[in-house]
Amino acid sequence: MAKARAIVKRRRAVQNIRKITQTMQLIATARYQRCLQRATAGKPYAEKIAEMIQALAGLESVAHPLLTVNAGVPQSMLLIITSNRGLCGAYNAALLRAAMEHRRQLAEHGISPVLEVVGKKGVGYLRFLGLPVARSITDVEDRIALSRVAEMADRYMQAYEQRQVARVDVAYTRFHSVGVQRPQVVQLLPIEPPREEEPEPRRRVRPEFEFSPPPAVLLGRLIPEAVRVRLYQYFNEAIVSEQVARMVAMKAATDAAGDMIKYLTRQYNRARQTQITLELADIVGGAEAVK
Repeated sequence: MAKARAIVKRRRAVQNIRKITQTMQLIATARYQRCLQRATAGKPYAEKIAEMIQALAGLESVAHPLLTVNAGVPQSMLLIITSNRGLCGAYNAALLRAAMEHRRQLAEHGISPVLEVVGKKGVGYLRFLGLPVARSITDVEDRIALSRVAEMADRYMQAYEQRQVARVDVAYTRFHSVGVQRPQVVQLLPIEPPREEEPEPRRRVRPEFEFSPPPAVLLGRLIPEAVRVRLYQYFNEAIVSEQVARMVAMKAATDAAGDMIKYLTRQYNRARQTQITLELADIVGGAEAVK
């Protein structure tokens, strides 16, 4: 009887865990829908600004400090966007591996990155490694205000224009689809205007524009806005990827708990049947003894 009771106790514990993981899966699914709407809503705006910068940067008479490479500066800045909470599979581990690999590559080229981290998981990991964290942000959950991202972007642009850093990189998890999210490190500054990917014979002739205000003034307004929008897009995609990873992890945990409940139910039935068989054998044996 003791074995059957232990199985019942364990099955009850697994059932409670399954309720928790199923609830967390539903919460992550609801948050994913909201975060995905914010991430997809900002893409057209960011793409149009990138196209305008591409057209302006192609003019020989136009120059901007954020388009110029800061050669010879031995320091850079690396922003790592992780999560505050766990239970999201390998989301944080894969991202931190990519960030540390990028840090190692910069060190090989003589550049020492200053680390800024978003999320408690990233802060804890870097402290475990003994790496200094210049700034940490641990109050970002399922959304971040554009004004806050703009303050961060303005600080990065000011540091770059003053030649304090050679480059500014962002490590985040890019959202491709529900089934594909890949950690990557992208260069935020200096800005690299997107290039046309069409083969040379099929390229269209670049159209001529008349600018008002002049291209230099227009570029001076567009580039800071593009940096802010790109950084905000990185945050949104990272948050979407986190919710997807948690949704998938909790679904896998819920399915595993369901399989465990079925297994424990079979074990309990076998133990109970064995107990009943032994009790019947004792009754039959006792009846035979009194004859």
